Amino acid sequence: MQNMHTEIKKIDADEFDPEELLQAANILKSGGLVAFPTETVYGLGANALEELAAGKIYEAKGRPSDNPLIVHIANKMDINQLAKDIPETAYKLAEVFWPGPLTIILKKKECVPYGTTGGLDTVAIRLPANKIARELIELSGIFVAAPSANRSGKPSPTKAEHVIEDLSGKVDMIIDGGKATLGLESTIIDLTGEKPMILRPGCITQQMLSNVIGEVEIDPTILAPKMDHDFKPKAPGMKYRHYAPEGSLTIYEGDTNTVINEINKVTKEKVDNGHVVGIIATEETKSSYPSGVVKVIGSRKDEATIAAGLFDILREFDTLHAEYIYSESFGDNRLGQAIMNRLLKAAGYHINKLS
Repeated sequence: MQNMHTEIKKIDADEFDPEELLQAANILKSGGLVAFPTETVYGLGANALEELAAGKIYEAKGRPSDNPLIVHIANKMDINQLAKDIPETAYKLAEVFWPGPLTIILKKKECVPYGTTGGLDTVAIRLPANKIARELIELSGIFVAAPSANRSGKPSPTKAEHVIEDLSGKVDMIIDGGKATLGLESTIIDLTGEKPMILRPGCITQQMLSNVIGEVEIDPTILAPKMDHDFKPKAPGMKYRHYAPEGSLTIYEGDTNTVINEINKVTKEKVDNGHVVGIIATEETKSSYPSGVVKVIGSRKDEATIAAGLFDILREFDTLHAEYIYSESFGDNRLGQAIMNRLLKAAGYHINKLS
């Protein structure tokens, strides 16, 4: 993509005049690209119903064209304009979780181009909770396709500076609305099959969904190695390596003391040979690592802190030019599954299971 001027616009997410977003709304209406904050991560937005505009997203990110985009809406009932054969479960979920970090996959109407859906007959839809995001969509008068606003494959951006680092010169505007509060992308649930199925875990958990609509299954590929080349992903993040730091990331799973001892062993070897080593620790274990660059991701007593800190830490290690990164693993309960899903993809599924 040809280098362009990117305007950076800082907006107070808690107190802003909607007129501050008019320029960004007009860019979107005219087919341009605007990066903006959501409660999950920053998104890179374009007109979802214009194939040419949606194509600019793929070009700016270097994103594979078969990786579908999520369409962001401003009102719950907008799903009726984008989807057909909508099951009652979709309305139930929207009533409880929208606005919020839940993406619902439905059968698409003809107005949604295949350039937005990655060639699929389904469309992924979300109503974000972030006030800037909702106001921007409302003002633009369009539906906004918006994957994470980063170079494809890199850690998702939770701050405007991450977006600037990756996409400055490739998009028309970046709205700086502060740090994303949740730090993990939305949960994605597919309602087009025989049973509702989670395709990407997030802050809305399986149990939370089941409490509203009954039985919900989890796609077995969520914590599995990457798919075959011919696999067609129904949701973002299912096929390709994502969130990867520049250094080699390895996850260690097992008893806490065993994991700490093994990480310390391999860290000492690498440091003694002159390598820069990063360690992803928790509040509970941070003092157990005498060497390496130790970064605290959060506390195991509050999984939300770990979710919020993951992508930020991966980008910090890039800044520090860490050649090797070692991380403790996390359980698959509640948010742990979403955290491990992202960590495994970032590590290219390189996990050492210790007995």
